[in-house]
Amino acid sequence: MRGFFVPNQSNLLFSCQAMTEQENDQTILIVDQEIEFLDWATKHLAAKGLKILRTDQADKAIKILEKTRVDLVLTALDLQPFDGMELLGKIKAQSPSTLVILIAGFPTTGQVIEATQRGAHDVMRKESLPFELRSVVESAMQLADDRRSADTSAPAQQAFDGRVKIIGVSRPLQDVFKIVGRVARSDAPVLISGESGSGKELIAKAIHEYSPRRLKELIPINCGAIPENLLESELFGHEKGSFTGAIARRAGRFEQADGGTLFLDEIGDMPLSIQVKLLRVLQDGTFSRVGSNETISSDARIITATHKDLAAEVAAGRFREDLYYRLNVVDVRIPPLRDRKEDIPLLAEYFLQRITHKNGMARIRLSQEAVTALQSYQWPGNVRELENTIARACALASSSVLLPGDIPLASSPILSKFKIDDAIDRIIHSAPSGNVIPWVISQLAQRTVAMADNDLKQAAINLGISQEELKKLLAP
Repeated sequence: MRGFFVPNQSNLLFSCQAMTEQENDQTILIVDQEIEFLDWATKHLAAKGLKILRTDQADKAIKILEKTRVDLVLTALDLQPFDGMELLGKIKAQSPSTLVILIAGFPTTGQVIEATQRGAHDVMRKESLPFELRSVVESAMQLADDRRSADTSAPAQQAFDGRVKIIGVSRPLQDVFKIVGRVARSDAPVLISGESGSGKELIAKAIHEYSPRRLKELIPINCGAIPENLLESELFGHEKGSFTGAIARRAGRFEQADGGTLFLDEIGDMPLSIQVKLLRVLQDGTFSRVGSNETISSDARIITATHKDLAAEVAAGRFREDLYYRLNVVDVRIPPLRDRKEDIPLLAEYFLQRITHKNGMARIRLSQEAVTALQSYQWPGNVRELENTIARACALASSSVLLPGDIPLASSPILSKFKIDDAIDRIIHSAPSGNVIPWVISQLAQRTVAMADNDLKQAAINLGISQEELKKLLAP
């Protein structure tokens, strides 16, 4: 951060005003141990009608809040005599309507989720502040202005440590963490969507771990991996003798998840006949085991996930519309790995350490050229493919440093065929009925232009067509 800070020898606590203070002026308090950052942020945010206060200690910030109405606090996590997370809790307890933005070098998954649960307005990485801080603060101050007449903020929440490890510092993933922090406190159904291998189950686990249900079980079930004739029994249980092979009564997943969370993975693959029965459970919380008329209640929170476009599945008649709206109360979309390439080096290093430690191997590191190669690849299999790639590279490594040639990117014909088949399946499911080929051509043209940084000439060359032909394909 020192590269863009502007030194200033001003007093530690002061107000910066571009005009005489008035009753309707807004106030920001900046809390950070680095005087250079305080100087930079003050100059960066200075505006008419804006009063900026600053301090380098958390306890001094509390004293300021006791005497002054503050609309927004911008605080670092690393503070003395207590950290920014504790300061956040104290601020929300003392002044619930005050918005708080936490800043950190590399906030962890747990920090982002915990901060959101405690009521933080946002969590930002320090290196992004020169580009994003002003717009985020302007948005927050508009919200503070709307709230000024009445306190509508939520009370502080008790946070706790979770056991889910999700690696990533990219803005898209940080936004997902914030949604997790907010939705974990409720029992609202959550639909997690994203490509295969993007980490949907990890997000489901995080929601459970940070929820009041964390002391009970998270019960996962893959709806696409169980035959239709067995899925009903798996979900709702069965009585002895209810079908061939039912040698004893068995509790289903809904009973097992009572008081906890039931995670229905690949919900888009659930047969329509089972969707009807799932809808009933969501409506009144009751069901019956296969072969029984006894009504059973279950207080299970439902989290679902799919790699399919459920709205398109509804339009095609393969998924019930009423069930879709029951499940899609909160929609969490997981960004594909190709859209968060800054996470790739962190993930690769994490997998390297875990794999070498698990197998008792000597330490292996990635060369910078190998990192560049990993970031240049599109990762159609997402994080799962990256993990498998690193595992293969470790198994075949001939030295302690991995070079680009040591990274087996899409080298298996069987794997490549699987990816092509999977891509075709997704295209058919996503394309408008009766208009598949024109839709695919249009999507291909748009994607090629985007990959060429909107250079139509280069995109046309990549496609092997003229610019005029490309423009026709791009036309609405």
